[in-house]
Amino acid sequence: MGLFDRQMELVQRALPIRVTGRVAEVIGLTVVADGLPVPLGAMCEVRIRGAGGVFAQVVGFRNDSTVLMPLSQPLGVAEGDPVVSSGALQSVAVGRQMLGRVLDGLGRTIDERPPFRVEAHYPVYADPPGSLERRPIDCPLGTGVRAIDAMVTVGAGQRLGIFAGTGVGKSVLLGMIARNTIADVTVVALVGERGREVGDFIRKDLGEEGMQKTVLVVSTSDESPVLRVRACFLATAVAEYFRDQGASVLLMMDSVTRMAMAQRQIGLAAGEPPATKGYPPSVFALLPRLLERSGRIAKGSITGLYAVLVEGDDINEPISDATRGVLDGHVWLSRALANRGHYPAVSPLESISRVMVDVVDQEHIAAARAVRRVLAVWADIEDLVNIGAYVAGNNVDYDLAVQMKPRVDEFLQQGITEPAPFEDTRAAIVALGKEIAAARETLTSGRQAAARGGKQPARVA
Repeated sequence: MGLFDRQMELVQRALPIRVTGRVAEVIGLTVVADGLPVPLGAMCEVRIRGAGGVFAQVVGFRNDSTVLMPLSQPLGVAEGDPVVSSGALQSVAVGRQMLGRVLDGLGRTIDERPPFRVEAHYPVYADPPGSLERRPIDCPLGTGVRAIDAMVTVGAGQRLGIFAGTGVGKSVLLGMIARNTIADVTVVALVGERGREVGDFIRKDLGEEGMQKTVLVVSTSDESPVLRVRACFLATAVAEYFRDQGASVLLMMDSVTRMAMAQRQIGLAAGEPPATKGYPPSVFALLPRLLERSGRIAKGSITGLYAVLVEGDDINEPISDATRGVLDGHVWLSRALANRGHYPAVSPLESISRVMVDVVDQEHIAAARAVRRVLAVWADIEDLVNIGAYVAGNNVDYDLAVQMKPRVDEFLQQGITEPAPFEDTRAAIVALGKEIAAARETLTSGRQAAARGGKQPARVA
């Protein structure tokens, strides 16, 4: 879809006339208006007598009334106040000078710098690319994180979930990726974060180097749930603009779970019945509408990295399960690894990239499988080794896992400020695969020689 098509889409979505209603009541988070026949999702302005106005979004209908949810605190709203439909806020102003800027959920800059040059307006709520518009994902996109590039390689245009509980290092990992990725542009959406964490992410995790090619969209936990949901779609619209300029865009969202929680508030306030664990059906309908907008088309690509905050470290909880079914793979951050000081706490055994076989060569795949097998066997025998019940020499796979586990751990760990270019990572994983193969051959030869000589094979240190 070209720039002209985007502008035509905005025109087609706009209301042809201005419609005015009146506030009937305010209930909890919602404003109920009478005489306001506007469509779902339309933006309106509640005009407060002598105090300006409050923007609100239509979130539902109740009998003959329209239910709206304000984008800010509805303090001062009174019965009978006029509610006017507005074409504002349906699009976001975009331009190449956005790089390095921080936006709020309405698309306004909040970094106290001069306005950037606007080159176009993109619809916030756009349709995903058609199935036949999408191009194959056939080239890797380096993230700069060795454990991901080696074991769960990301393809340009892929959608990958980063699943983690609280305090496992998710935000720090996203900052590493933003600084080190080979993508042309990075768009980061911080949704539902604490206000303090936004500044920390910019200063500590993103840094000046990462900020130079990044657009940051922020909606903190104290803001309206409408703004929190809108921030995710607005960040995606910004990514679509740079994609249409031919760029390889990395879209990172932290987190999808908090967006789903905001939509739950909206749905329940609008009168939706709760379904799975209190989440209304609109939450599960919203996820694919958002996640499917990433991908690769003829002009460029949007690679989506969506952080999912896993409640209770249960990867099968409703939002995690629904998100995992839409995405093209997932990375699991293990609390057990984090507690041991293993950083980044990526668990290769519980992570998968569904496009890895299409974006790396067979040598890389074989090496990654060898490393994964060492980790899988070690997981089977770790308890035996820890209690001293393991006896070397009875099983080559067991001996190999005991011998190579420290070497594998060393490879998978990486310092926060340590760069790891993709080509270096590929060379390192291939070399590690060869090292594992050589160790296996040595153990097998020793076992065969011991069997011929009637001796016990040598114990593995």
